[in-house]
Amino acid sequence: MRVQFHPDDLRIDPIERAWTIPYDWATHPDMHDIDKRSVLSRSWQYAGPASLLAEKGAHVPITIAGEPILLIRDESIRAFYNVCKHRGGPLAIESGCGKTISCKYHGWTYRLDGSLRGVPKFDRAELFDKRDFGLTPLSIINWKGLLFVRLDDGGWEPDDVLAPISQEILPLDVSDFVFKKRIEYTLECDWKVYVDNYLEGYHIPHVHPELCDLLQFSEYKTRTDKWHSLQSSPINGEDSVYGQGNAFFYYVWPNIMLNILPGRMQVNSVMPMGPRKTMVWFDYYYSGDAGMMPADIEYSHQVQIQDQQICEHVQKGLESRGYERGRYSVELEEGVWHFHRMLREAYSKRV
Repeated sequence: MRVQFHPDDLRIDPIERAWTIPYDWATHPDMHDIDKRSVLSRSWQYAGPASLLAEKGAHVPITIAGEPILLIRDESIRAFYNVCKHRGGPLAIESGCGKTISCKYHGWTYRLDGSLRGVPKFDRAELFDKRDFGLTPLSIINWKGLLFVRLDDGGWEPDDVLAPISQEILPLDVSDFVFKKRIEYTLECDWKVYVDNYLEGYHIPHVHPELCDLLQFSEYKTRTDKWHSLQSSPINGEDSVYGQGNAFFYYVWPNIMLNILPGRMQVNSVMPMGPRKTMVWFDYYYSGDAGMMPADIEYSHQVQIQDQQICEHVQKGLESRGYERGRYSVELEEGVWHFHRMLREAYSKRV
């Protein structure tokens, strides 16, 4: 049976009287393809640190919204589908560097600008013009060393989201953070369950006692804007590796998180891998000598394991006959309501 989008479920009500999204939006197998087409493909996706492509000819294969993508450093960083125009073979299976890119299936060779250069054993093909077989380019932006790729038009523009974040975190500067490490986690839950969990502090006292001690929870605030939201709190700095300052937890539609604390920035990308399966990148960036890195990564890992466990339990709850949908805490779940509002808007325009 196909997933149903009832008009009442797509209606956007004020948080004071709104219901959460229905359970089958996080449990029905159809939602994986709907989310790829109608949500992820239509907005900017975090593609990783630009520093991995510092040298001309460097290339990095990634997956975005289920699509194979290749990042290449030419005069600037370009993005293409990682798909040869001959018979769909992969251009790169792992990161590397070279003057050209060759398909790993039949050896078709492409220049760094995506144009087709060499075609082995193709001399007898008639009406064949190499100019018709260049790689398909994608939109890409480099914001202070963070790369974002978009498959289709839509979503937010950098000046509307990233520029205000730059101003809000001053005197911290994203450009000062250097990429150091990536850690990947695979969770047995729908990607929306993970985003829901990120977007509220309601669960922190119950799931994350260490995080509750780090933050001044009584000062924990949530603010929503058109395309992103912010959860923020002063840090209890006496015994903290981060010292004094503020914690900024930015969510950027639809699946990006920027967790910025003094000396450290963590960028998360939440990627659906299939029904009830999600992968999350944790990219760690540090300023200064990064002496805090071991303690920070260990602390963050503990928090992530706690989140993973509770999200997987929530997934089971959503799949139970004992649940259909719920309500929002006006005080502590504005971020979740904001995310659900944008989902409703995206599903109303689904393809």
